[in-house]
Amino acid sequence: MLDVLKIRIMQGDPIVHDVRKNPMSPFYRGFPVISDAVCQEGCTACFDTCPVGAITIDPVKIDLGKCVFCPECERKCPSKKIVFSKNYIMSSTTREGLTVQNGMNSIEPEKASEKIRKYFGKSLKLRQVSAGGCNGCELELNAAGNVNFDMGRFGIEFTASPRHADGIVITGPITKNMALATEICNTAVPEPRIIILTGACAISGGIFRNSAETDRSFLEKHKIDLYVPGCPPHPLTFVTAVLNWLDRK
Repeated sequence: MLDVLKIRIMQGDPIVHDVRKNPMSPFYRGFPVISDAVCQEGCTACFDTCPVGAITIDPVKIDLGKCVFCPECERKCPSKKIVFSKNYIMSSTTREGLTVQNGMNSIEPEKASEKIRKYFGKSLKLRQVSAGGCNGCELELNAAGNVNFDMGRFGIEFTASPRHADGIVITGPITKNMALATEICNTAVPEPRIIILTGACAISGGIFRNSAETDRSFLEKHKIDLYVPGCPPHPLTFVTAVLNWLDRK
């Protein structure tokens, strides 16, 4: 018992009390800020180095749905035009809303409809679908429910069965082998249901976007309610995304 108490004292307070204002580790790489710095004439370093084609130039823009948050563009840019901040609040209710431009320091989703907030505003049960990913996003979503982040205190929980869920959270690029399973899982969720895409792979295909082994037709047939970017998204990114979308204080 004494050893347990010693460990608890050494660890300090592990709970994130304010999920919207939590100081992040200096090693955390969050929302990319495009500064007012002037690019060198003819320079395309950031565009050339991006492994997923998330950057466009003239003017410089970043598609967070594709971005895997590697630091290569920041490292290679001689003008320091792109700098990754510590801001973990970055989600959108539209695919277009994930485009970062100069002058933007954050993005937040539009508030959910009154109907959605009425149904799910106080209690939201989700079924997670791993559709061919690397397990990175799945690990972070699992961490969102641990003692540190404890999203269950907000009434947000993952369920074992889609029949007990209010919606699904998709991770991974949706491979051919998971396309039908994803559709079946979504159909099993009672109406009204919601769909959340989490991570670059789910949103855009990520590093697998050109793979012949993916089948992303599911996304063409269904309305996506919330996009949570990252590779993988931090647990706080997911928790704050859902809370902001549901207009939870």
